[in-house]
Amino acid sequence: MTEVISLKPKRQNEDCPICGKSENHNFTPFCSKYCADVDLSKWLKGDYKIPINEEEELNGEPPDAGY
Repeated sequence: MTEVISLKPKRQNEDCPICGKSENHNFTPFCSKYCADVDLSKWLKGDYKIPINEEEELNGEPPDAGY
């Protein structure tokens, strides 16, 4: 018999990240479809952004000054 290991990390705070209510396991990590849709809307509008440094190239070094 093979043991199944869950790779899903356990969140520290089990509350909805949008409104703070207890999460509903049908909409994890949110409490409702409404809060899940609010979060999706924020992603689609660009409210959430991952900061980047355009000065650095993919290898992590700054580009040559001659360009």
